[in-house]
Amino acid sequence: MKILLSVLFTPVVVLLTSTDVLGAIRTKTIEYKHGNTVLEGYLAYDDAIKSKRPGVLVVHEWNGLQSYAKQRTEQLAKLGYVAFAADIYGKGVRPKNAQESAAQSTIYRQDRKLLRERANAGLKVLTNFSLTDNKRIAAIGYCFGGGTVLELARSGANIAGVVSFHGNLDTPNPEDAKNIKAKVLVLHGADDPFVPKEQLQGFENEMRQASVDWQLISYGGAVHAFTNPVYKGEIKGALYDKKADQRSWQAMRQFFAEIFR
Repeated sequence: MKILLSVLFTPVVVLLTSTDVLGAIRTKTIEYKHGNTVLEGYLAYDDAIKSKRPGVLVVHEWNGLQSYAKQRTEQLAKLGYVAFAADIYGKGVRPKNAQESAAQSTIYRQDRKLLRERANAGLKVLTNFSLTDNKRIAAIGYCFGGGTVLELARSGANIAGVVSFHGNLDTPNPEDAKNIKAKVLVLHGADDPFVPKEQLQGFENEMRQASVDWQLISYGGAVHAFTNPVYKGEIKGALYDKKADQRSWQAMRQFFAEIFR
């Protein structure tokens, strides 16, 4: 089945390449394009709900769209949302180690325009899905993805809110915060060595100067990647923290209850 979408940048064909059912949760792998680049995202929704419902864009960590982001997408579907995990890197680009992940993420961190375009391409897929309530859209991201959804907000995307989980907070264009329409929630490990105090202070100043509706919650003792159980300390400064994981997920749910009211 082919579905024609009008994407923000170029016309695009979305191909539903596979469909699986997890209980009442239906999942689909979706091909879409940004320019000439083929991307492959992951959609999840509760098939038992027949009406439109809020949509949540999910952006992956630095290792690309793999099992962790898909798991979070399915969790959101179980909460009653349409969730779409965007693919920033491109179909088949799935780093296998820290070196490959660093190389890929650096491409987009050094080209924020491209990063914003890729995020907006994924957002377009979500908003064009028939069960998505386009007046109630949010975006969440983890690590690299956390920084990505903040750049999505800085691009002026017409969404209700963004949530960054242990994401980078810096931007080369802090004045673009004036474009932010969304409410912003940052869930941060208080001892994250990858987000220095200068970056944290710069983000807070950016939000204040642009009069953004923002919140920042710091979890004591938590470092980078605190939501992902695969981080067991092999990478210094990145470690799963069960309490911070549970508390941050609950904070996201409360945030959604507010913005989707």
